[in-house]
Amino acid sequence: MWRPGQRMEIDEATRRSLELVHVTATGRRDGSLAGVLDRTQSPMGSRLLVEWIFAPLVDQAAIDLRLDAVAEIKANPSLSKQLIEQLTGVGDLERLTSRVMSGRAGPRDLERIGHATAILPDVITMLSGCNGLLADLRNTLDPCTDICQRIATTLRDGCPIVARDGGFIRPQFDPQYDELVEMASGGKAWITRYQAEQIERTGIASLKVGFNRVFGFFLEVSRLHAAKIPTDYVRKQTVKNAERYTTPQLDQRQREVLGAEEESLRRELELLEELRSFVAEHRSRLDRVTDILATLDVLVSLAEVAGARGWVRPEITTDDALIITGGRHPILEELLPAGTLVANNLSLRSRDPTCQTAAADPTILLVTGPNMGGKSTFIRQAALIAVMAQAGSFVPATFARVGIVDRLFARIGAGDDLARGASTFLLEMAQTARILNRSTQRSLVILDEVGRGTSTYDGLAIAQAVVEHLHSTIGCRTLFATHYLQLAALDKLSGVSNVQVLVKQHRDQLVFLHQVVPGAADKSWGVHVAQLAGVPADVIDRARSLLLEFEGNETAVVVSPPPPPAKAKRPAAADQLSLFE
Repeated sequence: MWRPGQRMEIDEATRRSLELVHVTATGRRDGSLAGVLDRTQSPMGSRLLVEWIFAPLVDQAAIDLRLDAVAEIKANPSLSKQLIEQLTGVGDLERLTSRVMSGRAGPRDLERIGHATAILPDVITMLSGCNGLLADLRNTLDPCTDICQRIATTLRDGCPIVARDGGFIRPQFDPQYDELVEMASGGKAWITRYQAEQIERTGIASLKVGFNRVFGFFLEVSRLHAAKIPTDYVRKQTVKNAERYTTPQLDQRQREVLGAEEESLRRELELLEELRSFVAEHRSRLDRVTDILATLDVLVSLAEVAGARGWVRPEITTDDALIITGGRHPILEELLPAGTLVANNLSLRSRDPTCQTAAADPTILLVTGPNMGGKSTFIRQAALIAVMAQAGSFVPATFARVGIVDRLFARIGAGDDLARGASTFLLEMAQTARILNRSTQRSLVILDEVGRGTSTYDGLAIAQAVVEHLHSTIGCRTLFATHYLQLAALDKLSGVSNVQVLVKQHRDQLVFLHQVVPGAADKSWGVHVAQLAGVPADVIDRARSLLLEFEGNETAVVVSPPPPPAKAKRPAAADQLSLFE
């Protein structure tokens, strides 16, 4: 039985194959599963969603708690709207707290923490009357009133990013600071009055008081008025067309103003450090608040997507079923026009490898059909629905029953790794080896075109042996897409069934119906696809004649009882293969 805290194992190759968070071709999130599910309002919520996708739960009770919460929010649009409004202003509380702990938090960072904590009492009120996980979150959510009030009483609204810009302490918070600010601002007012007095005294209307960092405050007078300069003016600097002077009164006031400004900034920085230390003392409380707000953010996001897309709640079981009715690919559903995506059904059950009795539902589905027919979409779709269900999301289907998957493996496509000297086929076999060595009876395996990277006979032999091993040694739920039509004969094994993606031929043209139905395809339609791609007509004609010759000499699959499972041995080349796992 599953223990709380465990997660579905999804390796990096599977994450890439299924494009869980990033699209392989672009590196962007748009077009990935995360891109479809992410309607979060905060960076920390978005990061938590990725964690849920990368490591879905395997505890039935924990999964159902999440699904209950999503269903409750989905059924209450008013609650969803209110939570979204509050979460929009939270920002990245997790990163802000980290900046506090590293001593790098500035006035604006602390102000944002104040804004984030200010919403907590409202969130607690909104969750009143909720059940299950939402009630648990409400009951453990700390309102952090003391933190919010301390920040609000210390800092002005609209704090600067850089502390040395000053002016961020709220008036009347600290008497010493208020006194220094008053002295600094009062000194500047005195200088304004002093300028007016000197203009009246000298009769020089253009006289002005200026300031620079080298000479401080000065009186600037045009040389045209040199005769009117009082005897108590002391020349300080000569500039083009003007003289600059000072007086004892101006020097004294300069010392007072500049001293007060410097002291007020010093006091501000002291008060900022005190506030930073206060917030740091409550780091564990803020971390817990972060976790709760991020969880709410993800749950609301999942509820919003489920409602907008018309998704259904999956049934989570501890048995070995994977049953999907009217299943749709969640990413393509968003990318394609509404109503154009063809829904398909799926039914799989894992099995005891020692049992040779045919079950009502197969363990392995062999999926055949032409390129562009939808084989890869169908098998990916099943894996994505399993991930979504165990992460706590509703799923794109009319019904889904998911027996908990402990490990998910997908090998869909491969590319040469020239930098590491690894060919496509070697990488394919290394990934396949990892799947066969690590899968359990509770795993879900998605394989696409195993054996295509080598010669036809080698590839066919490897593909058949892999299917037999999955069937007779591991017994896990498997979707196996292939162009090797000979593998259809493996349906003689008790847990293997064939399905195909339908195509329709009309006047030498192919129409892809994207429907998955029982039975095996009788053609690969490769020449037709080549024609669709624009291959020259003479090449197509030659290919058709060669195909007829090749089909006359086709090798059939031999279905014989596989040998009994042997004790696992590490392959001789395992050390080399491990480089590519």
